[in-house]
Amino acid sequence: MTATTTIAVGRAYDVVIGHGVLDRVPRLLREGVLRVLVVSTPALAAYADRVAAGLDEAGLQVHRADVPDAESAKTADVLVGLWSRLGQAGFTRSDAVVCVGGGTVTDLGGFAAASWLRGVDVVHVPTTLLAMVDAAVGGKTGINTAEGKNLVGAFHEPRGVLCDLSTLASLPRADLVAGLAEVIKGGFVADPRILELVETDPQAALDAAGPVLRELVERKVAVKARVVGADLKESSLREILNYGHTFGHAIEQVSGYSWRHGDAVAVGMVYAAELARTAGLLTPEVVERHRSLLASVGLPTSYPLGGRSTDEAWPPLRAAMGRDKKSRGATLRFVALEDVARPTRLEGPDEERLRAAFEAVVG
Repeated sequence: MTATTTIAVGRAYDVVIGHGVLDRVPRLLREGVLRVLVVSTPALAAYADRVAAGLDEAGLQVHRADVPDAESAKTADVLVGLWSRLGQAGFTRSDAVVCVGGGTVTDLGGFAAASWLRGVDVVHVPTTLLAMVDAAVGGKTGINTAEGKNLVGAFHEPRGVLCDLSTLASLPRADLVAGLAEVIKGGFVADPRILELVETDPQAALDAAGPVLRELVERKVAVKARVVGADLKESSLREILNYGHTFGHAIEQVSGYSWRHGDAVAVGMVYAAELARTAGLLTPEVVERHRSLLASVGLPTSYPLGGRSTDEAWPPLRAAMGRDKKSRGATLRFVALEDVARPTRLEGPDEERLRAAFEAVVG
């Protein structure tokens, strides 16, 4: 029997973490399910095939839906296509969606499940580090629009999340590195031991089969489970999980989503740290710790101007930040730090500070 770790997210569902556990998906479905739609990407067909085979052996009617890779999946057109598949197959409220893939798949498939018949069950099988430690846990679902990332969506908790660590062995190194940004974020806002593990041996943190990465996954999932269990709909505490996301999401939008989410969040954390420093909240030493720790695993810590001046690059980023979900009216609200594991809010920083923090992160 493969050793697994089970982390409860409140009383709602469990996150199961282990190696070689893809065959356990049927156990996460409620009794009485007849039809299952497996949502994945063509690149992950081998994993989706294994999940589908297990569901078929359990006596379920399995339907498949391939969606585009990365952020191109999170569009209204692709969502409508999933609704059509569900309708044509006659899915009822007792049926379910299973998402096999990265964060874009769990975001999209979760939103399809949340909106079909006003909510059917969904089970997430994340196959990337980013999805395991962030996107698949917490019940956030959504798609992007031209105006911003994840502006349309719903809170819809899964029946369960199954993290098969074996899938990380085939993950491109750049994607593994990007996933570590969300892990490190958890260290800065809540669990300093995460930072210590990465600082002690950055390369061990990138060993997909090693014990250090497993502990990092478990610790970050535990951080998110505690926060989400106390504040599902982001009314207060859950906002700390958005550390680095205000500037990070702006980078993604302005770049047309050509940046990996984790890379953008890494630069976003440095921006948030510099902003907190200009506001007198954070010491220069903790700001430098952001840079050194992120760089040690290969994450970016600066925003490249690409031949532009700061006067050219700043306005579109500033406009994108204004559409951040944490904003209230014209007031920008940032998750900031007073120290490691001491998150706070920084509301309405003046334009001079916003620009100064940007100047500090340009490359």
